[in-house]
Amino acid sequence: MTKQPGGSAAAESDQPVADDPTTAAGSGASTTGATTAAAVQRATGADRAGEAGDPDTADADRDAATDDEPAAVRGPAPVPGAALLALLALGWLAAMLWSTREAITSAAAGVTAISLSAFALPGVISAALVAGAAFALFGVDLLGHRVGDRATLRFLAAIGAGLLIGLATAFAINLTYADNATTNVIAGTSAAAAIIGGAAAGARSAPTVGAVVAAALGTLVFVVAFSRARDPLFDLFGAGGTQESLVNAAKWVSRTESLLAGVVAGLLAFGYLAWARRRAARRDPDAPALRWPAYLAAGAGPGLLLLVAEVIIRVGGRSLLDLAAALSEADAVAQTSLGTSRVDNGIWVLFVGALTALIAFGRTLGPAAGDDDEPVEVTER
Repeated sequence: MTKQPGGSAAAESDQPVADDPTTAAGSGASTTGATTAAAVQRATGADRAGEAGDPDTADADRDAATDDEPAAVRGPAPVPGAALLALLALGWLAAMLWSTREAITSAAAGVTAISLSAFALPGVISAALVAGAAFALFGVDLLGHRVGDRATLRFLAAIGAGLLIGLATAFAINLTYADNATTNVIAGTSAAAAIIGGAAAGARSAPTVGAVVAAALGTLVFVVAFSRARDPLFDLFGAGGTQESLVNAAKWVSRTESLLAGVVAGLLAFGYLAWARRRAARRDPDAPALRWPAYLAAGAGPGLLLLVAEVIIRVGGRSLLDLAAALSEADAVAQTSLGTSRVDNGIWVLFVGALTALIAFGRTLGPAAGDDDEPVEVTER
C-alpha cells in the first residue's frame, strides 16, 4: 500500500525515530560524545596555540628573561677607584709643577734656570701623561652607559678629557711661571702629554687601563722616594774619588732603581686587576675573568708610558734640551747621559713589570681539572 505524504501511514513511518528509546538514547549519547570531544579538541588547540603560536606570550616570556639578566651585561663595567686615581694623579701633577716652579724661581741666574728646567722637564711630562690618562678614565667611567661599547665615542670622550687637563696645565704654567721661552716649552709639552695620556685611556679594556694608571703613578712616586737612597747605594757600589768608579756606581744604582721600579709596577698592576676581578664577580658572578694577556699588558704599561714620555720630551722639549746642552760640555754630557738612562729605565720597567705581573697571576692559578687523575690511571694500567 502506497503511503501518501499526508496520510496516517506516512505519519506512522516518521514517528519511530523519536519514540524508540534505544534510538533516542544512542543518538543522545553520540551527540554528547561528539560535543565533548569537540570541546576538548578546541581547548587543546587553544592551549597549544597559546603556548606555541601566541606572539604576545612569547615576547612577554623573553622580556621577563631579559629583565632577570644581570645588569653588568647591559653596559661597561665601572672602573674601580677611578675617581681616586684621577684625584691622586692630579695631585701628583700639581706637586711636580710646584716643585719645578720653586726650583726655577730659586735659581740665581738665567743659565741655571735653563739647566734646572731641562732637568725637571721629564718629571712634569710623566706626571702630565699619567694625569691625562687618569682623568680621561674617570670621565669615560662617569659617562658610563652613554658611551657604552661604542669605541669612537669612548675615544673622543677620552681625548676631550685629556685636552681639558692639558689646557688647564698649560694655563697654570703660563700663569705661575716666568714668561719666557722655557715656560712656553714646558707648557706646550705638558699639554701634549696630557692629551696623549687621555687618548691612551680610550682603550676598550677599562680595568687594564686603570691598572696601568695605578701602577704608573706608584712607579713615579717610588722613583722620587728612591732618590733618598741613592747616596748610600753609591757608597755601597764602590763610588770613590775617580771618575770611573763614579760612573760604574751610577750605572749600578740606576739598574737597581729600574729593577725595583719594575717590580713595584708589576705588583701594583696585578693588585689592581685582582681587586677589579673581585668587584666584577660580586657585581656579576657570570662575568668572564681577565686572562693572562691583560695582566701582561698592565704590568708592561708603566714602562711603556715612560718610553712614550721620553718620545714627547725629545720631540716637544727639543729646544729646551738643546739650550741646556749648549751651556757647557759638562751639561751636554749630562743631558746625553740622562736621556740614555731614562730610555734604559723605561725598558727595564716594561719587561720587569710585565714579568712580575705575569708571575703573580700565575701563582693564583690552580691545577687543571683531571691533572691529578692522569698519573693514577697510568699506574693502574
